[in-house]
Amino acid sequence: MTHNQTVLVTGGAGFIGGNFVLGLMRQTGFKVINLDALTYAGNLDTLESIKDHPDHQFVLGSIGDRQLVDYLLNRYEPSAIVNFAAESHVDRSINAPDAFIQTNVVGTFQLLEAARHYWKNLPLEEQVIFRFLHVSTDEVYGSLGAIGQFTERTAYQPNSPYSASKAASDHLVRAYFHTYGLPVLTTNCSNNYGPYQFPEKLIPLMIYNALNGKPLPVYGNGANVRDWLYVEDHCEALRTALIYGRPGEVYNIGGNQEKTNLEVVHALCDLLDERYPESPYQPHRQLIRFVTDRPGHDLRYAIDASKIRRELGWQPRESFESGIGKTIDWYLSHQDWCGRVMDGSYRGERLGLEH
Repeated sequence: MTHNQTVLVTGGAGFIGGNFVLGLMRQTGFKVINLDALTYAGNLDTLESIKDHPDHQFVLGSIGDRQLVDYLLNRYEPSAIVNFAAESHVDRSINAPDAFIQTNVVGTFQLLEAARHYWKNLPLEEQVIFRFLHVSTDEVYGSLGAIGQFTERTAYQPNSPYSASKAASDHLVRAYFHTYGLPVLTTNCSNNYGPYQFPEKLIPLMIYNALNGKPLPVYGNGANVRDWLYVEDHCEALRTALIYGRPGEVYNIGGNQEKTNLEVVHALCDLLDERYPESPYQPHRQLIRFVTDRPGHDLRYAIDASKIRRELGWQPRESFESGIGKTIDWYLSHQDWCGRVMDGSYRGERLGLEH
């Protein structure tokens, strides 16, 4: 993969995918074909600033639509595919696992098949530079105790339908490299946060609820630990892997910022107290409510990202403190975006609790 290339991005209207596309459009020499099914977490508002950009083409559709994917590959002739397309929320996977199997497993399989047939018919010099980058999660590794970190050699032990579906897709990607030689890369990242995140995930949900005087629900005793990664740092790591990564390799991407859920919520409340002093709900910590823990809630995730730092020279720029400050400032100045997402008006419907 080199500069001056066309990239097919799947799931590019979602949180991480959208940030990745926006970042790529700020670079020179990239054209993006953006394929997204616009399920509940896909949001064209995220891409508003580039909707008329000549190097960005949005296509409404699914990675499971083989005919459409074949058409896009043959028409636009990308030199890389970056696969973000996935159902991604653990709670939703517990309530309705079928969509997770269809998109994350069957959809990834269809995308791999399309990529394999497209790649093997490329001229040899184009085969050499082609890359298939599969974006995955640290949740495939299961749960850690009080010490230790996930490395690229950690055995998979997924504990939710979501993480099991992502583990299955990771294995398919690996198999297509070893069986067919398809030049794949896999990245497994820790918990992302930042602009344009759908407000069902912990950080944007807490910000939205706090600004609206709603309870801040914390699972169990709030002791579950996550490694937090600012989304723009993650996107820079993905661009680095795409350009410099070695086919067949797995790269763990983490922020090296471990926090308990309760520490995160306390930090958000205190920053909102400071940056939004006119709020009628101060102090925001008074809104915290402890709720019944969810089934199969992994205790702790922590990523060892030394491989990508050592081999590709990437490391995060943001600390948790700097990243969370930027995130709160973004949500404070984009409350209209949050409101439109939460009431469903951005796609003309209200969101149910279960799908």
